[in-house]
Amino acid sequence: MNGSPGPLTVYRWELSKLRYQKRTYLGLGAATIVPILFVVATHFRHHGPDDVPFGDYITRSGLAIPLVILLFGAIWMFPLISALVAGDIFASEDHNGTLKTIFTRSLERGQIFTGKTMAAATYAFAAILLGGTVAVVAGSIESGFNPLQSLSGTTVSAWKALELVYVSLLVYLIPIAAIVCIGLLLSTLTRNSAAAVVGTLMVSLLIQLIGILPGLGGLRPYLLSTQFNAWQGLLRTPIDWAPIVRAAWVCALYGLPALAAAYLVFLRRDVAGG
Repeated sequence: MNGSPGPLTVYRWELSKLRYQKRTYLGLGAATIVPILFVVATHFRHHGPDDVPFGDYITRSGLAIPLVILLFGAIWMFPLISALVAGDIFASEDHNGTLKTIFTRSLERGQIFTGKTMAAATYAFAAILLGGTVAVVAGSIESGFNPLQSLSGTTVSAWKALELVYVSLLVYLIPIAAIVCIGLLLSTLTRNSAAAVVGTLMVSLLIQLIGILPGLGGLRPYLLSTQFNAWQGLLRTPIDWAPIVRAAWVCALYGLPALAAAYLVFLRRDVAGG
């Protein structure tokens, strides 16, 4: 074997380890089952939630269903799924006492951190894309692969709407990446998987609470929770790029400092005691 191990080696190790962890399948299972349950509920109710964008359109086009799930999933489901691995990926090493072993594999701490971060992000991104795909398939079976009405009132062909759904999922990954960074920080700080996972979800919910408190409306455009709606700019005619651009830099303000802090904590981690 040529060369020394690097971040990609750690990345592959971590992906392999995820295959044998229950939390991996809990998150992926939730991302799969929730859209199916939503479609089943739509089938029996014969109408969708009328108070949210695309809610009154889900019985006419299955392509509206993944968009509605993005709205509801931002409250707790997708942040929790993202936190399941991000909050555990460092803390579990402390719990199992395996950090010493990892540090003896001719790897620098920075390489270990990079590989683990990539694995946590890959898991979160895969879960979101899996949930979106299941919603598209199940929704199309239930309500048909039909044209979709945009937020501007124009009709978008089914294939163009499908493209917009997947681009929306990609935009949705911007705030998800920030959630992953927060989970990584709590994972390194608490050294406890449960505390890091729950803590990440609590941070997400707290930011949402701030957004609905009276007198704090001016903060709403700069809250992480608001950026989960940035994809809606794609469903306007013409496309409104402003919320997407804002989501990119606002999420960077949340995610990058958290990631940098997690990196510094990990670099200074003392494992002499176990």
